[in-house]
Amino acid sequence: MADKFILALDQGTTSSRAILFNHAGRIHGSAQQEFTQIFPNTGWVEHNANELWTSQLAVAQQVLREQHLTAADIAAIGITNQRETTVLWDRATGEAVANAIVWQDRRTAGLCDSLRAEGKGELFQQKTGLVIDGYFSGTKLRWLLDNVPNARARAERGELAFGTVDSWLMYKLAGVHLTDTSNASRTMLFNIHTLDWDDELLTILNIPRAILPQVVPSSGIAAHTHAEFFGTPIPIAGIAGDQQAATYGQACYHSGMVKSTYGTGCFILMNTGAAVTSQNSLLTTVGWTTGHETPHKTDYMLEGGVFMGGATIQWLRDGLGLIKNSSEIEELARSVPDCDGVSFVPAFSGLGAPHWDAYARGTMLGLTRGTRAGHIARAALEGIAFQTADVLTAMQKDATLPVKELRVDGGASRNDLLMQFQADILGVPVVRPEVTETTALGAAYLAGLGVQFWTSQEEIATQWHMERRFDPQMSAEEKNQRLGAWARAIERARAWV
Repeated sequence: MADKFILALDQGTTSSRAILFNHAGRIHGSAQQEFTQIFPNTGWVEHNANELWTSQLAVAQQVLREQHLTAADIAAIGITNQRETTVLWDRATGEAVANAIVWQDRRTAGLCDSLRAEGKGELFQQKTGLVIDGYFSGTKLRWLLDNVPNARARAERGELAFGTVDSWLMYKLAGVHLTDTSNASRTMLFNIHTLDWDDELLTILNIPRAILPQVVPSSGIAAHTHAEFFGTPIPIAGIAGDQQAATYGQACYHSGMVKSTYGTGCFILMNTGAAVTSQNSLLTTVGWTTGHETPHKTDYMLEGGVFMGGATIQWLRDGLGLIKNSSEIEELARSVPDCDGVSFVPAFSGLGAPHWDAYARGTMLGLTRGTRAGHIARAALEGIAFQTADVLTAMQKDATLPVKELRVDGGASRNDLLMQFQADILGVPVVRPEVTETTALGAAYLAGLGVQFWTSQEEIATQWHMERRFDPQMSAEEKNQRLGAWARAIERARAWV
């Protein structure tokens, strides 16, 4: 089987991608297609569910065609997806009854406020590991049932199906209504301790159980594609939400291992083994369930999200015009030896974990007549690293596990200056792998494990190779001084009103 490939379908927020991986975990070919972003009202974000499907199928077929491969060359398919985005469709026709509501959508904020006011917050956290927030799928589904004509009545008759994007793709590819534990754990409807939909939470949100997908392990053959798409059926043997898949692709298989993805925002996940309830405003989530063991083994994660990662650099480019391309940020930041006392808190849309302050705003402090563009650029990069360090500090308090290293991926992880400062301010090594397409790689690994393309996580872990290691170089005195200045800057950002 070593001469075959794994096909990873990476259905993201702005594009659908298909990437082929060989037995060594290396990329053999890829294809990508962007799709329409829909903003019908302020704070609303939607996707055309059919466009998600057609773009994903198109790139899957394209990459096989371009690499002169057939279904016979593919050992399995793995699916990874934008999490929390919510689709509701007709079981009979397979057509969505409305646009998908995207994870970024804020239309259910009022419903979440009401649930919190009713004192439901602790119940939801205990059962789901999540805070009550419109970010998650449950309130989006409630909105669809309440606002799409006849949707609730049809749902109660069992005519409609709900799913996150992985479920939607499974239904279209294979005609089955499934999700995996990692995606189910992001819905606010799933009990992460019993690994089943929770009737009490369904009652609170007024969601009929009949529309929910069956929950299966993240690794293991779940279905086979319809023959019409690739000529002959291909097993679908891996499913995971994008951040969990990236953690799997980084081979964070043991308690205390952590990865940070530096994308538009930053997502930091720590493998805790068993479920740990956060006392420091982090999320507890299922990482993955591997189906090749009996009984199935589920690994849990602590997760913290930073709203403004690479988006901070985009603002320097588009908002201030300090750079023409995002790649220029490192050179500009290196034009000065330090920040010259400038602190930059990029809280443009509030602060995420562990602060959770929706009213905080972007703040720049310490400006003088001597401040140059390079100082602002350097302070912006450091602001990304400081936010990540805040999450890591909270994780270590919750998990009581020492962090030995931080594995990094995502576009901004290629910035050496940022990665060095991240190591300095954390006081632990930052390690960048050779393959940074870790989301698709994680889906491929889960699928390959599910068909014994790879025999074990231990074998997969040997394929993780370091491209560069950044060791801490900052003195303890300077580190503490810088962290103190950051804490004061956070206070100012939160007190702007």
